[in-house]
Amino acid sequence: MSYTFLQHYWWFLVALLGALLVFLMFVQGANSMVRSIGWTAEGRRLVINSTGRKWEFTFTTLVTFGGAFFASFPLFYSTSFGGAYWLWMIILFSFVLQAVSYEFQNKLGNLLGPTTFQWFLVLNGILGPLLLGGAVATFFEGSNFVVEKGNILDAGALTPVISHWGNASHGLDALLNPWVLVFGLAVMFLARTLGTLYIINNVDDEDIRSRASVRLVGSAVPFLVLFVAYLVHLLLKDGFAYDAQGAIFMEPNKYLHNLLALWPVLIALLAGVVLVLFGIGKTVASKDYIGGIWPAGIGTVLTVLALLLCAGWNHTAYYPSTFDAQMSLTIENSSSSYFTLNTMFYVSLLIPFVLAYIVYCWRKIDSRKLTHDELAHDEAY
Repeated sequence: MSYTFLQHYWWFLVALLGALLVFLMFVQGANSMVRSIGWTAEGRRLVINSTGRKWEFTFTTLVTFGGAFFASFPLFYSTSFGGAYWLWMIILFSFVLQAVSYEFQNKLGNLLGPTTFQWFLVLNGILGPLLLGGAVATFFEGSNFVVEKGNILDAGALTPVISHWGNASHGLDALLNPWVLVFGLAVMFLARTLGTLYIINNVDDEDIRSRASVRLVGSAVPFLVLFVAYLVHLLLKDGFAYDAQGAIFMEPNKYLHNLLALWPVLIALLAGVVLVLFGIGKTVASKDYIGGIWPAGIGTVLTVLALLLCAGWNHTAYYPSTFDAQMSLTIENSSSSYFTLNTMFYVSLLIPFVLAYIVYCWRKIDSRKLTHDELAHDEAY
């Protein structure tokens, strides 16, 4: 296996983890609407207990996504997670609020009351997808960072810093880019759409399903408008490319060229969009259809996977620097050593077994739909 193959292989795995994370954010999407879908106190508990069965999958995938980036592309990890730390700290803090809210909202001695913790879940449901979507958008729009690898040779520095942010905002400046906000809002409304589809499938309650069907249209329409707008912008914008010597240059319509050159990725993107539209459309058109989360979920994974592959493959800088284009990160100049990537390749062969275990656990958890009786007789949040 060549070094180039391993770099592309690990970018594929990181992209796949990112795509799975976006799908699993249906938990955040459903929580963001918990007070509108679950109109009564018991209805809200049904929604929270439905998402509470799955929130660990989302949190674990988020941590695994960060860990995979750290192991395979450590320079990105130190640059983004270390430089844009305000952005990442807000994201992580909102997920910590989520975990605390699930565990303590109905515990004895809860001084804040269940309503406060439910609002924490709503906060995570909005901020989590919005800011994660904004972070992903910087793969295409760029970030204001500086990379100076020569600092590691500075004998006078106690803690030599290779990369740092170009201003004092430490990542929050990305939100000033309107296209970053457009993509972030698209991910947020996608999470709400998937969350609605999940609740329709998982909660056996006609009132909740009826309310969720109405909310589905209100989330799907803004998502489609925002996503189409960003996709058109992406295909028409200049992209950060690099040549055989690693020099960065601007290429017109770079991401359109990537899709045309990587035709299997283009097929995955088109198939993903069709599946998402099918899942939404059939659920809206048929009152009895409750399985929309599956085609829409698979479509989400394919679509996000295709976009992330376009960001890193075909000689594309996946993390462009708006401070100095030549400091942009590529899968070649930011990856771990050949030995590390090669060793981890064999460890990654265990991934199918992990996925099989997740599928098994999911099926066991969802062996029966959530009802009001389960709240009264089984363990519940």
